[in-house]
Amino acid sequence: MSNDIINVNNLNFKYSQQGDWLFKDFNFKIERHEWVAVIGHNGSGKSTLARLIDGLLQPQSGSIMVDQQTMSAENVWEIRKKIGMVFQNPENQFVGANVAEDVAFGLENQAVPYKLMHQRVKTALQRVNMWRFAEQEPVNLSGGQKQRVALAGVIALQPEIIILDEATSMLDPEGRRDVIQLIHDLKVQHNFTIISITHDIDEAALADRVIVLDDGKIIESAPPAQVFLHGKELSHLGLAVPFSEKVKAALVKRRITVPVQYYTEQRMVDWICQSISNK
Repeated sequence: MSNDIINVNNLNFKYSQQGDWLFKDFNFKIERHEWVAVIGHNGSGKSTLARLIDGLLQPQSGSIMVDQQTMSAENVWEIRKKIGMVFQNPENQFVGANVAEDVAFGLENQAVPYKLMHQRVKTALQRVNMWRFAEQEPVNLSGGQKQRVALAGVIALQPEIIILDEATSMLDPEGRRDVIQLIHDLKVQHNFTIISITHDIDEAALADRVIVLDDGKIIESAPPAQVFLHGKELSHLGLAVPFSEKVKAALVKRRITVPVQYYTEQRMVDWICQSISNK
């Protein structure tokens, strides 16, 4: 039996009848419990792909299979229960008067009984370290805290797949680091399948696999360490080279070779500290 939780076959999509094809005979797969980061320049098709997978957009032809079900007009709402989505702007996602009410909103729409709803709201907020803010109004929260609440709202619905559509792009550096670390922890502890639509190379570095999109085409699909070896190609696509790769390049100029597995900022720091302590 296939371990794929998402399987896109021969997908064709354009926004208008007269427009150009954004995706033409597009194919890709995501395995269950995999974290895939999708990167690319503006207009490459990243967010459109996320909306197609979530059923917010319909392709002209081809198929999207989620958890062995081929998406159709008849089952799209059932399939969407398996997918939780966190969007870019934390301000636009808050619908409750306070944190707990916001997380409960989706459960209320699914007519979850009150006792079970309270339990799932508490559990979700505890997972994102926001339970102590349950009665807080959104005006009192930072951007990073609001994105944590948005994640809690998704977790409470118990999806199998979480899609993050530029979910860290509007946060300050500290908030971005906190949310990225939270995503990593959720993946490790709870085995969600995660799709990150992102410009943030440091976020992509934590994924199991990175897909590089360019004008609706996959130009690379590989583990982060392999993708980040192609710094010049990433720069040509308008993508930043990871800080760790910049450090690695500077060390290479000094004839210091860094093992390929040290491709994230934290791993690079650990390697440098270890190298110094071994001298």
